[in-house]
Amino acid sequence: MYPGVPESPLGSPLMPRVVSGKSAGGRLDGLRPAPPEDVSELDVRSILDMIPHRYPFVMIDRIVDLKGWDELVAIKNVTFNEPYFAGHFPGNPVMPGVLQLEAMAQAAGILIVRYNKWVPKPAFFMSADKVKFRKPVRPGDQLRIHAKLTKVRNNKIAFAEVSCSVDGQVVSSAELMIGIVEELGGE
Repeated sequence: MYPGVPESPLGSPLMPRVVSGKSAGGRLDGLRPAPPEDVSELDVRSILDMIPHRYPFVMIDRIVDLKGWDELVAIKNVTFNEPYFAGHFPGNPVMPGVLQLEAMAQAAGILIVRYNKWVPKPAFFMSADKVKFRKPVRPGDQLRIHAKLTKVRNNKIAFAEVSCSVDGQVVSSAELMIGIVEELGGE
């Protein structure tokens, strides 16, 4: 569709976002603006602009509520098509707990990017404490991820309390540390 711009698994182009005239890769060729400060919901295209993950490792489908600069509610629709269900477990599919933890980390990563006024720097999952898995998550469930920043240091390290729920019942929770990385090697 656009020369030199890869397509996402959803069929739309993966467009870099622009902040202060630079794209997420630091080049001056970005095409999409950062979300406005007063936005309260984000679709998957906006999420792809904020996190470095791509299919099959994007664990957030949409953000349904952004509360201030430090809290959000995100959705992950768990479908039978998820690649991990083929082996986890045949005949009794269960979403791996580590992928629930990854979904929580991605939500917290979006929060630290938002806290930094949408500056396009990658956020990395650094540690997890008090991780608990309470109930299995199965195909057809809608995982609601609630993340709240509890502390931010120098706009680079964030601590968050995060939980996942299905039908109003908490299925997993953790306290996470997320860090902003200034530059990635390889370019």
